[in-house]
Amino acid sequence: MKKILFISTRSPFSKKYSGDVIGSRKIVSILKKKNKLDIVSLDHKDDFSQDNIFIFKTPNLLLKIINVIKSLFFLRPLQFGFFYSAKMKQFIHDKASDYDLIFFYHIRSSQYLPKNYYGKKIIEMGDLYSNNYNQTFHNLNIFNPLKYIYFLESLLIKNIEKEIFSDFDKIILFSKNEIKEINQSIKGKIIHINISIDKIKKKYLFAKNNKRILFIGNLKYLPNILAVKSFVKNVLPKLKKSLIDIRLDVVGEINSFDKYFLSLNKNITCWGQQKNLDKFIKGTICGLANLDIATGMQGKILSYMSYGLPVICSKKTSYNFDKNVISYNNVDDLVIKINKFKNDKKLSNQISKKSLRFIKKFTWQKIQKEYLKVIKN
Repeated sequence: MKKILFISTRSPFSKKYSGDVIGSRKIVSILKKKNKLDIVSLDHKDDFSQDNIFIFKTPNLLLKIINVIKSLFFLRPLQFGFFYSAKMKQFIHDKASDYDLIFFYHIRSSQYLPKNYYGKKIIEMGDLYSNNYNQTFHNLNIFNPLKYIYFLESLLIKNIEKEIFSDFDKIILFSKNEIKEINQSIKGKIIHINISIDKIKKKYLFAKNNKRILFIGNLKYLPNILAVKSFVKNVLPKLKKSLIDIRLDVVGEINSFDKYFLSLNKNITCWGQQKNLDKFIKGTICGLANLDIATGMQGKILSYMSYGLPVICSKKTSYNFDKNVISYNNVDDLVIKINKFKNDKKLSNQISKKSLRFIKKFTWQKIQKEYLKVIKN
């Protein structure tokens, strides 16, 4: 039995329905098997400790701003300041030597690594975010101040990734294609583990009267909201010429401003967060992943596939999915491909079957074994 400390900047027990919370909760469920596990994280609740769970209150907005400025001064990523707690850092520093292994969840948690910790250090980075932020920089308008913030953050994150490759014993990444880009000298530290899905439900049914396109994802995440707005502006008007009653259903957390303006279009419905996607599959033509900014494995595509839903996506998001999805070259090609999914039963069912075959290797039942190997070795 190992004594393990799990560190996350968002509580695995949060009621928030988001990918990082769900992912951390799954890992916690694995780590506590045959091990003594303590959990340290930030949350919006008051500080408390209970049953080996140590929660530190997320700093208020003023303190976050101060911490972000400090991060910038010391050339650390801005997100480090946003997710920094002095109390949490001191707690980890004081307790670290009690543990055989510390598991860090996501790159921003790496700032809590104690300098003099000599036990095993594992981090799940998931994706190489410096690449993601660099893509965001190139996709934003020169008059958008966020463009320059993302450029700066991409450089700062790049430095942190280098530190992580040096300081940690094992680094978990989701994408085999991203692992190929890493320097050969450190590849022995890199562990490839796929993103997981809970269940395969096989809910998709082709029908001529299907009229819904489904987009799922956190709309507070810039690449997602840019993708939806691009679809509404550039694709939907052309699509409506051939499919008058076409609908775009957007599922995921969204701010009030974006929800209001998107909902002004009668062909769009923003549903907010939904724990169960079952009701959205019936009547759906395809799942959409038209992101221009994308790295690693896209969880939204895996979610579509778990229902047998045919997926159409940009070249960047199709990179890790071979011929199990349909990609497009430009706006006009995207319109053509959606029309094919709408009218071509043979094609739709063929891609649906490929999705269901492909997704089998991403079930949590299989993926959890990989985490157990990392902890054991």
